[in-house]
Amino acid sequence: MAARPGWLYRHVRTPVEPTSGPEATAAAPHAYSRAVRTATIPALVGMGALMSIQSKINGQLAHELGTGLRAGALAAVISFGSGLLVLTVVVLARASARRGVVRLYRGVAGGEVPVWLILGGLAGAMFVASQGLTVPVLGVALFVVASVAGQSTGGLFVDHAGVGPGGPRPVTRGRIIGAALAVVAVALSAYGSQTAAVPLAALALALLPLIASMGNSVQQAINGRVAVYAGPWPTTFNNFAVGFLALVIFFGVSLLVPGQLIGLPGQWWLYLGGVIGICYIWSASILVRIHGVLILGLCAICGQVVSAIVIDLIFAPDELTTYSYVAAAITLLGVVIATLLRPRRTVSG
Repeated sequence: MAARPGWLYRHVRTPVEPTSGPEATAAAPHAYSRAVRTATIPALVGMGALMSIQSKINGQLAHELGTGLRAGALAAVISFGSGLLVLTVVVLARASARRGVVRLYRGVAGGEVPVWLILGGLAGAMFVASQGLTVPVLGVALFVVASVAGQSTGGLFVDHAGVGPGGPRPVTRGRIIGAALAVVAVALSAYGSQTAAVPLAALALALLPLIASMGNSVQQAINGRVAVYAGPWPTTFNNFAVGFLALVIFFGVSLLVPGQLIGLPGQWWLYLGGVIGICYIWSASILVRIHGVLILGLCAICGQVVSAIVIDLIFAPDELTTYSYVAAAITLLGVVIATLLRPRRTVSG
């Protein structure tokens, strides 16, 4: 017998979410008014712009650190490590955050919280690693379009399965069209970013941020659940702790393959990736309750696409082609369609 939509939501809701009180109301599907949803849209767009800036920073950091896989891995370690350091200070300074961290890990140890719900940091680690590995080659604009495809398709299925705290959300015609247009955009942008002799190589490299962004959709969904249980600061702290450990292991493995590390760069702004990541994960753990994974991702995409084009215009104008602008336009069209074409509500009773 085929699984019904939302089976995963029903399976994990009880262990990690309250059944009564204001927190239960906040976690319930469609619990927020239209005014609240509309007012938070600028925050989603701003999150997307921050991710484009983080991609540029981590990509440039990897370039300055050296060559090969180890440079990208070390850039990711520095990004997550600096974020974890800041979060440790925040958690130690806030009593509510300390209590939330203790509650979260006690919940895991006691079986109240499934272990897989605290592993969202692995997806974040993969995404940050993909920034250092691909942005120096693809540019920010193409990286963002690839991540858009992953966010769109991943958010579509994650929302349908009901992994997030808002419960199952229907797969509508608008959502399918929006996700499909994002995939078309990534293929077009990848083709236009390279010479005609090597378009497949560009597409292959673009698969890394695409897959990492699919993982990000799962991360945002389970982070929303954990935030209801323990709070946004403990959720963000756990993500960085898990991701940092995974990236340290990844960096150790990267030392086995060819590459060279030159040394730490002196530009201070190259070390801001972790702080930007904190802002994104903390905000997403709250806003995903209101909008769901797909709408959260698609609204953030607006900020990502526009800011990515601006960043490449400033730092790498030669990497922008007509394909880049057309792909960005297709992506934004997909966002509009997915956001505006919603199913008609029916009244039961």
